[in-house]
Amino acid sequence: MTILVAYVPRPEGQTALEKGIEIAKERNETLIVVNATPGGSGEDPSRADAQDVERVEQLLSVSGINAEFKQFVRGKNAVEELEEMVATYQVSLLVIGLRKRSAVGKLIMGSMAQEILMNIPCPILTVKAD
Repeated sequence: MTILVAYVPRPEGQTALEKGIEIAKERNETLIVVNATPGGSGEDPSRADAQDVERVEQLLSVSGINAEFKQFVRGKNAVEELEEMVATYQVSLLVIGLRKRSAVGKLIMGSMAQEILMNIPCPILTVKAD
């Protein structure tokens, strides 16, 4: 079985990563950490840069679990990538981080977390950053 973590280089992504490692250790399951963005010409704050990728990979290498980091920048949004990962691997749990947003912020901007919760067909754990 596999624990899947949706990772973004922000505090909520770090919290999801830490919780994913913790649960994978408890359950003795494989951990896959995914950073997925559609790509394009603009700067995307959800895309992990080389320094952040190296930091995450180092953290995974010393975690004592079977773990890997995958980064996708191939035109699909994060939800599409996560759906594909869940269909490909035996995912027992998806871990995502949440950030606090105002009601107006949710209305105007939409919510990637809401889309994940509505579309991904496996158990999902949401964690909040401190």
